[in-house]
Amino acid sequence: MLGMTTSEEPQPTLYELIGGDALVRDLVDRFYDLMDLEPEFAVLRAMHPASLDGSRDKLYHFLSGWSGGPDLYTPRYGNAFLRARHLPFAIGTSARDQWLMCMVLAMQGLGFEEEKQDILLNAFFRTADWMRNKPD
Repeated sequence: MLGMTTSEEPQPTLYELIGGDALVRDLVDRFYDLMDLEPEFAVLRAMHPASLDGSRDKLYHFLSGWSGGPDLYTPRYGNAFLRARHLPFAIGTSARDQWLMCMVLAMQGLGFEEEKQDILLNAFFRTADWMRNKPD
């Protein structure tokens, strides 16, 4: 058929797009540093324990597998059941948007190219939006 190709070049996974293991960890660390330090993320920060160490590890492990890299989360914590694990927290549009903005700033802080940020933000948005569990 005209316009169709028989072989398409494989698209990189989000894990590859981020830059692999070290940059997934850097992204998570930058994300939590911003959340902990910036007053604009106060609602989001209040949903976390005083120490962010466990949260950092869980997000790092989750993002590794979620993005197409090694599944580091399931062997340690079991199935993610992401939405169910977050039901104890009132997550509305404001919290979702704070999470996304914190992630955007983390990506920018690590020098991610704009095109890469757009692709990742689209994927992050779908998951973050699905986490909302309270009306606005």
